[in-house]
Amino acid sequence: MSEVSVDGNAEQASKEPEGLTTRIGMVLCAILTIGSLLWAADLYREVGLNFMNEQFYAGMLAIGLPALYLTVASNKTGPRRLIWLDIIASVVLAATSLYVMVVYPQILDNFADNPRDAVVAAAIILVGIAEGLRRTAGNVLFFFLLFFLAFALVGHLIPGKLQGQNVPLDRLAIYVTLDSNGMFGLPMKVSTTIVIAFVFFGFLLEPAGGGRFFTDISTALMGRFRGGSSKIAIVASSLFGSISGSAVSNVVSTGVITIPLMRRSGYDVSSAAAIEAVASTGGQLMPPMMGVAAFLMAELLSIDYGEVVLAALIPAILYYAALFIQVDLQAARDGIKSIERSLIPRIWPVFKRGGLFIIPFAVIVVCLFRWNLQPETAALYAAISLLPIGFLVGYKGDRLNLSEFFSVFGRTGRASLEILMIGGAAGAIIGVLNITGLGFALTLELVGFAGGVLFVLLILSAIVCIILGMGMPTLGVYILLATLVAPAIIELGVPVLAAHLFVLYYGMMSMITPPVAIAAFAAASLAGAPAMRTGWNAMKFGWSAYIIPFLFVYSPTLIMRGDVWHITLTCVTALAGVWMISVAVMGFMVRPVTMPMRIAYAVAGLALLLPIDATPVAIWVNMGGLLGMAVLLTSEFMLNRRLATN
Repeated sequence: MSEVSVDGNAEQASKEPEGLTTRIGMVLCAILTIGSLLWAADLYREVGLNFMNEQFYAGMLAIGLPALYLTVASNKTGPRRLIWLDIIASVVLAATSLYVMVVYPQILDNFADNPRDAVVAAAIILVGIAEGLRRTAGNVLFFFLLFFLAFALVGHLIPGKLQGQNVPLDRLAIYVTLDSNGMFGLPMKVSTTIVIAFVFFGFLLEPAGGGRFFTDISTALMGRFRGGSSKIAIVASSLFGSISGSAVSNVVSTGVITIPLMRRSGYDVSSAAAIEAVASTGGQLMPPMMGVAAFLMAELLSIDYGEVVLAALIPAILYYAALFIQVDLQAARDGIKSIERSLIPRIWPVFKRGGLFIIPFAVIVVCLFRWNLQPETAALYAAISLLPIGFLVGYKGDRLNLSEFFSVFGRTGRASLEILMIGGAAGAIIGVLNITGLGFALTLELVGFAGGVLFVLLILSAIVCIILGMGMPTLGVYILLATLVAPAIIELGVPVLAAHLFVLYYGMMSMITPPVAIAAFAAASLAGAPAMRTGWNAMKFGWSAYIIPFLFVYSPTLIMRGDVWHITLTCVTALAGVWMISVAVMGFMVRPVTMPMRIAYAVAGLALLLPIDATPVAIWVNMGGLLGMAVLLTSEFMLNRRLATN
């Protein structure tokens, strides 16, 4: 009897610390969110706390690192073990980060002397970030970080053009961790300010009823058309994906609704999963937020945020136009009708009930483009404008209450921990590239391997981007590729913004490109579909994203560079080209299309896609494509009419 009691007490004792530490960790997550929002509101300066940016980053790590170690187990499967070790690590990391925050001005004054206290603190924080990265983002980015740190230590021993500088260990630790060119640089700024503010806004929107409103408005707008279920998925996923910052989380959150809806309408499991994966991935490329990558791009390039949004607009339109046309053609080909009338709400009642949810998004646009506020401040104002709507109005019974409101702070902090670790790791990698000279050497090697030929370099870069982007969230993908690949493209004269959009597009294509198409595989899991088949289908539906980046590299008109006439003409011909190639891919226009005709549609589409300013003969190629499209469509409709009358 006593033996059983002892075992029971031991089991209870093992559970109590875990439950308590998790609760403490969630409190720290809430404090992390509050700390970021106070920064967005500029309240620190208002109360006289004028500290350096690096001190703020250290303070956020002093909260975020212990929050992570107390809430995220070292092993993702099985029972949590070594909980007391996590508690000790939390205390050490919090104390170290706070120490750096307090004495950072003195550390900065003595950087050249490599003070011992700074070296020890930097090493502790770097190890804490690395382990936190492994727990949250997984092994892929963790091993990337280890690889670059290892190179920093032994790179000077490597013969050849990629040989690194010999950097003393103490100097390396301080530079990589505490310098503004390393961990305490732009990625950490975005992670601790912009990301948290937008995640907070997104988490606030859902319990307020905004999620149901946007799903209903998508259903009301698209449900009556053929293949309406897939079009609902496209609209809903594009809206949510832009805010989520992760294609996979977007698939999971919207796919649980849209994939069964598509299945009931008649789409096969692989097509339904692929459509959701492609639509969710496109949300990371869709302005105005682009999964928060737009803000980091503006920071890295030192350009106006609005410039990034305008540049990304036409490529995003072409991406979704191709997807939309293909699902429509598949619906016509397979006889997939609109969804059941009983499931389609009327547009005006939906808008009347939930139209107020458009206000916070309008606030973001006005704050960013009219008032030129910082992105995190715009997100904070949007969240504030959402509060009266959520508390007083809501949507269809969903309404904010105090309990849900306060829980959003903890959930936001918890969801931001991964991005915080990615920001720290990305900064450390950038620091290694800078201090060892590896970044410059990689640029020269890529350019040299391509023989100085831009097209060859773009193909190589696209392959590298897809490989490096596998398994990582949007922000991590972009930071890594902007550091490793974009400089080589810029070296051959490509405009900086075009180069960065190129690597972002191909980094995101890793989400739907086998063998590690994690967005497609997540959707396949929800649908119960074969994973690889879903991946190949996703590549088919997302074909435009493999071509469009090449086009805007060669033609600045596709990223809003040029006069209105050329931009408009390029956009119109590109849309026509997308239509023609989509017909070729799906094998259907108004009736099934034979293989020779599919080839003809593809050739006409490619001719129309060529931007007018890409080459001196582009205008003649466009005219040939336009003539080919006219001939194909005329013959198609005439033959269809003849068959209908017989």
